[in-house]
Amino acid sequence: MKRIIYFVFAVVLASSCNRPIAKFVVENSDNANAPAKIKFKNESKKAEEFYWDFGDGDTSSVDNPEHKYLMSGNYTVELVAKKGKKISKTKKKVHIQAPVVCLVLIETPYGDMEVELYDETPKHRDNFIKLAEKGFYDGLLFHRVIDGFMIQGGDPNSKNAPKDKRLGSGGPGYQIDAEFNPDLIHLKGALSAARMGDNVNPEKKSSGSQFFIVQGSKLTDAQLKQIEQRKGIHYTEKQKKEYKQIGGTPFLDGDYTVFGRVISGLDVIDKIAKVKKNRADRPVEDIWMKIKVIK
Repeated sequence: MKRIIYFVFAVVLASSCNRPIAKFVVENSDNANAPAKIKFKNESKKAEEFYWDFGDGDTSSVDNPEHKYLMSGNYTVELVAKKGKKISKTKKKVHIQAPVVCLVLIETPYGDMEVELYDETPKHRDNFIKLAEKGFYDGLLFHRVIDGFMIQGGDPNSKNAPKDKRLGSGGPGYQIDAEFNPDLIHLKGALSAARMGDNVNPEKKSSGSQFFIVQGSKLTDAQLKQIEQRKGIHYTEKQKKEYKQIGGTPFLDGDYTVFGRVISGLDVIDKIAKVKKNRADRPVEDIWMKIKVIK
C-alpha cells in the first residue's frame, strides 16, 4: 500500500515540475514618452508557446516582442506561457508618459505618419489640433498629389466625393493668419498650410483646413543660391545641407506657413506620390486619411 501511495505522489510531483513558468522583464519603459517602443525580454521556463496581451488591444505570439504604445497611460501587460495543455500567466504594469512635443498621427492606406506640430506656429498648431480632435479630417482624401512635389489634403468636400468631382476649394469657413518663420522651411516631410493665390489673398493667409506634406527633391548649391537671390532670403549652412541631403521645395519658403514635420513615415509620402492620378492630379483610387492627436 505504501508503494502505491508513493508512486501516485511521484507522478503528481513530476507533472507539477514540468509545467511552464511565465516570466518577463520590461527593458526600457522608465521615463518613456508616447509614442514609445517598449521591449519585452521573455524569461519564461519550460514553455513552448507564448501569448502576449499588451493592454492596448494588441497581442503577439513572438518570443521577445517589441511593442509600440501610441498614447500615454497605464497598461497591464500579460504573458501566457504554454506547454501542451499546461499554462502559466504573469502580469506587469507599464507606464507611458505624455509626449514632450505636440504630435499627431496621420493614418493612410499606405501607412502612418507621425507629425510634430511646431510651437512656433501656435495659431496653425491649435487649429489643426482642434479639427483633429473633432474628427474633421477623418475620411477626407489626399485629393492633389504631384510626384516630386507634395501630397495635399484637408478639403471637407472630398469626403465621399464622386470620382469626377474637382476638389480643392473647400474649407471650414475661415482662414488663418500667416505665421512665417525663417527657421521653418519646406524640407521633405514639412507640413505646410495650403492657401489661395496672391491675387485674391495678398496677406498669404492659410486655409483653415487644407494642408500639404512636402516630398520635393534634392537641391544643389547653385539652385539654392538662385532661390536666395530671387526671394531675398538667406539660408544657414545647416539648412543648405539639409536641402541638399534631404530635399524639399525651397521656392515655397516665405510664401506658405510651415507648421510641422513628419518625424516617422517619410516613406509613406513617396508611396502616395507615386500612385496613378487623373488630369487634375487627383489619385484614381481614393486615398483617405484619419488624424488623431497623440496624448
